[in-house]
Amino acid sequence: MTTRRPRPQPPPGGLLDWRDQSHWSWTAKPCRYCDRPTHLRDSKRSPAHKTCAEDALAQQAAEAADAYRTDTL
Repeated sequence: MTTRRPRPQPPPGGLLDWRDQSHWSWTAKPCRYCDRPTHLRDSKRSPAHKTCAEDALAQQAAEAADAYRTDTL
């Protein structure tokens, strides 16, 4: 019998959890998605607003789902 691990739940208020200090920089740089200045950094240290990154992930997931549906028809 295999035991199931509980699925990780998204943090309150969004998909990404950027509470860790590694997502902050004292230097504002243009967001990779919208070009407005941000102090936030994604997991690869690229400048990105949390909401912009979440929107991009949602769009990528929708495109992948559409591609999957198209390929299986």
